[in-house]
Amino acid sequence: MSRAIVELSHPVSDGMLIDPSLPAPRVTTAVARDRSPLIDMSYHIARVDMVGTTGTYIDAPFHFHAGGADIAELPLERLFNVPIVMIHASGRRAVGPDVLGDPARLWGKAVLVHTGWSGKWGSSAYRGPGHPFLVGEVAEALVAANAALVGIDSSDVDDTSLPTRPCHHTLLGAGIPIIEQMTNLDAVPDTGARLVALPAPVRGTGSFPLRAVAWIEHGAVGD
Repeated sequence: MSRAIVELSHPVSDGMLIDPSLPAPRVTTAVARDRSPLIDMSYHIARVDMVGTTGTYIDAPFHFHAGGADIAELPLERLFNVPIVMIHASGRRAVGPDVLGDPARLWGKAVLVHTGWSGKWGSSAYRGPGHPFLVGEVAEALVAANAALVGIDSSDVDDTSLPTRPCHHTLLGAGIPIIEQMTNLDAVPDTGARLVALPAPVRGTGSFPLRAVAWIEHGAVGD
């Protein structure tokens, strides 16, 4: 049996383009190799300054609900070795509940929505008002179906041209984490893959970048 691993996160780099209303990440040197204090060897220590919604990131309930779990309190069973169900919505802007299919297949799964929007990553168009999003009824259906986690390869799970964020409120209110700005979802099979999506356990924050990967065992029976 062979195993494939698919990268689902965008890398973070110094000064990269993010939401123009937020500061870009800064990746600088705190201790340079030529200034490291050890005599027989040198080392480098970086300093990273960035907002929690940089790159591919996860939202915890605390992001929208003051009494909800923060990043450090997210249950590991929602983040590690979670069976994936892929939802294909390429070409759609407003993604409705009709794409979900039988709710029973979503129970306890990481539901990842492939829109193809990640192809615009790094351009100003990626942040534009035309990005794909989930309508509020999708979030309600995912809560009813007991999804473990919801991810999307668009810039936001909600329509950012409107002042409301129904999917954030509904999903996070039910304790379901959200991963936004994913990539390579076209390389993930409809079923049979598993998700690992682990942020650093930082207390007091509702969003944080993470390394998300899908792993597929070829020859394994899908869940």
